[in-house]
Parts: sequence; C-alpha cells; structure tokens
Amino acid sequence: MQLLLVEDELEIQSFLKHALAEAGYQVDAAADGKTALRLATEGTYDVLIVDLGLPDQDGIGLILQLRQLGVSSPVLILSARRSVDDRVRGLEQGGDDYLTKPFALAELLARLRNLLRRNSPSSEVTCLRVLDLELDLLRREASRGGKVLHLTAQEFTLLEYLCRNPGRVVTRSMILDKVWGMRIQPDTNVVDVHIYRLRGKVDTEGRQPLIRTLRGVGYVLKDR
Repeated sequence: MQLLLVEDELEIQSFLKHALAEAGYQVDAAADGKTALRLATEGTYDVLIVDLGLPDQDGIGLILQLRQLGVSSPVLILSARRSVDDRVRGLEQGGDDYLTKPFALAELLARLRNLLRRNSPSSEVTCLRVLDLELDLLRREASRGGKVLHLTAQEFTLLEYLCRNPGRVVTRSMILDKVWGMRIQPDTNVVDVHIYRLRGKVDTEGRQPLIRTLRGVGYVLKDR
C-alpha cells in the first residue's frame, strides 16, 4: 500500500515515515504543499496523510486543490487544531478522517486500516496469487499451499513487491527504492539478507522454489 505523508516538521516526518514503513507501507513524504501537490498528481496513493500547518499554504487549501484536480484518494488529516469547528471544516473540505496531535501511533495505524477498508472498491485487487502463493493485502497475511507464512512487516512488503512483478527481474536498486523507499550504498547487503530470510519461509523443503537469484542482476519470482 502506497502512502503520501505531508508533514513539515522533519523530526515528526522522519519518525512517521519509519514507523509506517515498519508497518509494511510504502511511503513518500513532502514537507510543503507544492511538493505534495506534484507527488499526488503524478503518482497514485492509497491514502494521503496531510498536516494542516504547512509552511507555504494551509493544508485545507491543499486538500481542496487536490479534489479539484481529481485526486480521489482518501485523506487523513493530522492537526494540532482540536476544536469541533476545525474538525468539521476539515471533513467538509475533502478530508475523510481527522486525527489531532499528539496521537498514539496505534490509533494512526488503525485509522489507516479503516480508510483502506472503507475505500477499497470491490473491483480493486486485495489478494495476489502466484502459483500456490497467496497474499491477502488487507489483512497483510501470506500463505503458501494453504499454510500461513509468518512474515515480518518488511518481509511482507518485499514479497508483495515480488508478487506484483511475477516473472520480471527486479534489481537490488529497484527493491531498495520501492520497498525501503530510499537509496543507499549499492554494496549494502540489506536486500540479500531479507531475500535469504524470505526464501527460508516461502521456499520450504519439498516445495518448488519460487524466489530465484540472478547473480549480478537481481531477483525474480517464478510464475510458472
């Protein structure tokens, strides 16, 4: 699931981006309305998380612009403004939910899951299948041959990325960008370590190996 986080306080932005990534979300971040507007109109996001106190414009104005431009992704508003009038205004101007600061991370995650459930049309893909491997994207559960795989949040996100690209070779840099949302030194072994752990859970003894390594190139999830 892809999120856009719009938060100008960099310390809060860094904390939330890390926490959301740990929960299995892919997160892009913006510190001002101009950047957020560009990202939201160029990309596709499952949920937008928008702080109202932005340096270049009010968050409500940003939400109105997005709606006028046809961006229909649900918006979770974050704000220190706690009055009923502020909450009502935020919801009336295009927000789908409103969370006041300070807030508990558990509540933020619960509200995100609720927005995802509420705004998932019946035609949207909520389950990925590759041979006997199955991923439930809403419950964030994986199984193979009917047997539940006990994955960490990061392992699930990595497997989801592979399942969205079955039969396609994905490089380490592609995985770092799409799964970790960052670019780090190309000689890091973080991808290899996670692939190794994931393979130990997905390709158990007696089953057809699904995750292949193409030495010097990247990885591919077999689809036949």
